[in-house]
Amino acid sequence: MGIGPCMLDIIGPTLTAEDEARLRHGLVGGVILFARNYESPRQLAQLTASIHALRTPPLLIAVDHEGGRVQRFINGFTRIPAMRELGNILDENPRRAKHLAHQVGYVVAAELRACGVDFSFTPVLDIDFGISKVIGDRAFHSEPQAIAELAHSLLLGLRQGGMSTVGKHFPGHGYVHADSHLEIPIDERSYTDIELCDLIPFRQMVNYGLTAVMPAHVIYPKVDKYPAGFSKIWLKDILRGELGFNGCIFSDDLSMEGATVAGGILQRAEAALQAGCDMVLVCNQPSLADELLAGLKWDMPATSKARLAHMRGRHHPNTLVQLHEQAGFMKAVHEIATIGSGTAELPFT
Repeated sequence: MGIGPCMLDIIGPTLTAEDEARLRHGLVGGVILFARNYESPRQLAQLTASIHALRTPPLLIAVDHEGGRVQRFINGFTRIPAMRELGNILDENPRRAKHLAHQVGYVVAAELRACGVDFSFTPVLDIDFGISKVIGDRAFHSEPQAIAELAHSLLLGLRQGGMSTVGKHFPGHGYVHADSHLEIPIDERSYTDIELCDLIPFRQMVNYGLTAVMPAHVIYPKVDKYPAGFSKIWLKDILRGELGFNGCIFSDDLSMEGATVAGGILQRAEAALQAGCDMVLVCNQPSLADELLAGLKWDMPATSKARLAHMRGRHHPNTLVQLHEQAGFMKAVHEIATIGSGTAELPFT
């Protein structure tokens, strides 16, 4: 059985029979984990091993583990500060900020890989215009070039830790106030305005070797009537054509309010896949996941399978305990603990 185009979530910290039945379905290719799926590093390692054992080739395992407000695994993991803290340091000491961004990427990747997670949906490449309530301090900075520099350093650290990168939320979620989890945001700017600002970090990160992209559930009506994640113009013409991106495209969660403009769950998945997504996410609504698996007809292109294969995590230590015994890793952890105003914590405090 090959890998499928759907990424689903699971119910709790261990696999249930219901989970296993869904994950064995041929349309499934990945699992996204949440805080409810986590109790301890040992439990997480056992959970990921059980997920990987279900299928050959194994399912991809992902998580939103950016730092700050968005870090699913806390106890036993290094507490990662919000990316804006790195932007603040960049304003005073660019060399130190880029070094710390590298260390953050390395620690995030190494800890997750030690527990069997393939990748995190990071970095956030959105620009902080001081408008978006859902982005806020998740953004590195308000300047596109500063974001590109810090994200590049983070990418190098993630790569050192054995992990791919997912830039989000293409082409930029920072200019709209509405939260696409709850509303349908509309960005009225022209393509030129977006290209000369928001696209700069994405363009540069594509050149740096960005592995994957997640588009925004935002409508940019001056470009297309559909949200970016359902738009062939944004995904095929601009992201792949203009920016030359050849990596993987993951939809944002299709159960979010911002995705409802595309219709029911089947219509949303079909629209996202036809627009150019390689894998679609459906989270926190098991009934929608079941409806999707029962009705979706999709012959996965060989190009999508190849792109998704590149998202597999690379070599990692056997356990988090062994990782925490490595001097180079612990040096990075202690450096991260100096960032910001006490938001970063050592994993054993």
